[in-house]
Amino acid sequence: MSIDEAVAQVMGQVTGEDLRAAITGVVDIASPTGAEGELASWIAARLARTARVESHVQRIDGLQANAAAVLRGSGNGPSTLLYAPLDTFTTGDPRWDVPGAARRMRPDMLPRAQVHGDLVQGLGAGNPKGHAACVLIAFEALAAAGIDLAGDVVAGFGAGGMPAFAIEGAGTPGRANTGHGVGAAFLAERGFTTDHAVIAKPGWNVSHEEVGLVWLDVIVPGEHTYVGSRHRMPYRNAVALSGVVAIRLEDWFEEYAARHEHGTMRPQGVVSSIDGGLAHLAASTPATVRLRADVRLTTRQTPAAVTREVRAFVTALGRELGADLRVEQIAAVPASRTDPDAPVIRAAIEAWEAVAGVPHRPIMENSGATDANILRMRGIPTARVGMPKAPEGPEGESVDFTLGMNLVDVREAHRLVETLIRTVLLLDARTLPTLN
Repeated sequence: MSIDEAVAQVMGQVTGEDLRAAITGVVDIASPTGAEGELASWIAARLARTARVESHVQRIDGLQANAAAVLRGSGNGPSTLLYAPLDTFTTGDPRWDVPGAARRMRPDMLPRAQVHGDLVQGLGAGNPKGHAACVLIAFEALAAAGIDLAGDVVAGFGAGGMPAFAIEGAGTPGRANTGHGVGAAFLAERGFTTDHAVIAKPGWNVSHEEVGLVWLDVIVPGEHTYVGSRHRMPYRNAVALSGVVAIRLEDWFEEYAARHEHGTMRPQGVVSSIDGGLAHLAASTPATVRLRADVRLTTRQTPAAVTREVRAFVTALGRELGADLRVEQIAAVPASRTDPDAPVIRAAIEAWEAVAGVPHRPIMENSGATDANILRMRGIPTARVGMPKAPEGPEGESVDFTLGMNLVDVREAHRLVETLIRTVLLLDARTLPTLN
């Protein structure tokens, strides 16, 4: 049997209705970072009904869990992991999403799927849940088709894939490490390390490398004083000064990105939040304000080096402004790379080209980080492939960042499923002379 014949046999198990149902199924179960256990259990229970599949719920705590399933190969071939995270960028709860993520809750921000023809809208429908549904359908199709594989295929659905700290009230009380790849690390460390991995995340392209990230706090000092004494006592408003620091950092991040561009990566930085002041006591200014920044880095950099570089800029800025500015590192994930000649990268590109019908060209200037970094840190060569964002919404509206995360086109999902299946079969065929 040729690769094309094997792909056709497996894809014969896949319909648009299957994909639509899988996407709506995962969207309808809320899974904020730290509380993915219900969705992981739903996926594991569904896969447990599939012949030839061993299904597991991998508990991390009472509310957080991964789902994993194994389709055993009949030989001694290398194993392949198809992986997608489960947690959503926002929570679906206005207590935490408003006003930070939106001025008001929108239909696409709710964990409730709405089907508009080939478009499915709902929290995480595009990223990550549409991609998780593609992994689910691809894995089920491989099992149902009865293809004799040499190596094991693992489907992994990970908790804590978003770059996020724990939100009080969204996960198990007392847990601090609920995001930043905790699920992927746990999956790989506790029984599901494979020879190859393919992570399904947005972008109709095959990526072999990704930026990492460093989270830094810039501590801006001021004078705690009273509005009625502003004209009588030493006065320096840390809130106003932090605005100056934030603007200067934002400008510097553009130069930083250009200076560190490497390969397919252009590492960006943003000032993401400000914390300081006594909201219940508007008559006073705070002694300190804390600015939080996310600074991306390439495989030529390390988190420690980036921290020193930002600290040097902030220290010099502090001298200019006459302020003792300080920088503290609070989180870090290194950038990672898989050799472009690695079997998983070559197989994924070959699969992508067969589905796309055009030569593959890498997308440049990337600054998005995913659990691919975590898998590579565990020694698993990993390719990233995914769907493009839908160009417009159900009513023809423009797609902003939030709607792009919460909208998926089932036709694009079908292409991704074929790409995942074809990648697995290509990797397996390079072990056996023929597919039986």
